[in-house]
Amino acid sequence: MIKPILILILLTITGISNDTKPTLTIYTYDAFASSWGTAPKIKKIFEKEHNCNLKFVSVSSSIGALRKIQLEGKRTKADILLGLDTSIAEEAKKTGLFIKHDIDSSKLDLPTKYSDEFFLPFDYSYFAFVYDSNRLKNPPNSLEALASMPKDFKIVIQDPRSSTTGLGLLLWVKEVYGDKSADYWKKLSPHILTITKGWSESYGLFLKGEADMVLSFTTSPAYHMIEEKKMNYKSANFKEGHYMQIEVAGVLKSSENKKLAKEFLAFTQSEIFANIIPTSNWTYPVIKTKEGLPKEFNNLETPTKRLLMEGEIVGKNRKAYVDEWLGALVK
Repeated sequence: MIKPILILILLTITGISNDTKPTLTIYTYDAFASSWGTAPKIKKIFEKEHNCNLKFVSVSSSIGALRKIQLEGKRTKADILLGLDTSIAEEAKKTGLFIKHDIDSSKLDLPTKYSDEFFLPFDYSYFAFVYDSNRLKNPPNSLEALASMPKDFKIVIQDPRSSTTGLGLLLWVKEVYGDKSADYWKKLSPHILTITKGWSESYGLFLKGEADMVLSFTTSPAYHMIEEKKMNYKSANFKEGHYMQIEVAGVLKSSENKKLAKEFLAFTQSEIFANIIPTSNWTYPVIKTKEGLPKEFNNLETPTKRLLMEGEIVGKNRKAYVDEWLGALVK
């Protein structure tokens, strides 16, 4: 009877050991947490290095993840919110739900300067309209040309109230058209097939052939080149320039694993993470690495003009911009 008792004790000890591993919960958008996204690729690496469990909770968009945290308040199980961008980070900061990350960001290699005490960048790209060159032989080369396409030409975009991608287009139009933005939206409106809650739904509709173009990123075609060996998916280069997206992550004030959460944010600044990002989230890393970018990234369109609105300006005016957008589309 001694051996069975010893085995039972050992099994119990092992179970306790596993249960006492801290679990770091990260709220993020569905594409990042998907089976083909970044989350599964970094999960094992970080868990092994830090003897913990990494749990990703996915929502259709990062703005949706922020809203979920706001509803949950201090009761939220989230330790980290990952996937907001600089356009919405200012609003997130004002909730008072986040703490300073205290991480050295001197290694950041972004096309523009960005520094924030609460949110740390982990990747970036540029908004663009993606198309299939086998179907669309003469893509528009500007926002104006996009709105002037034939009546049967259709695009799929995302809702700026729920999607950072949709918000990016809103700010892109505002940067280019200013006070004339409402007029532009009225002109573009007949070409909008549908407005989805998040990016994944939009891109899925585009791949099914439902629309001629989809609001996505200049880096999106890299996925098709590398994973599918297809060169026919491209992003249209617009002469007005392209709006930049810098994605960030922050630690929740209510987290019981603040030290571990900050270690994860520091991990997003590592070469390991930076080498994974291009072929999982299909964006640019925020630091330079010895390995560099996959050669296919050399075939991507690179904006000649970069647009980016200050986060504080977006924070003050976002509601007015959204209201203007809604009014233009309804009328």
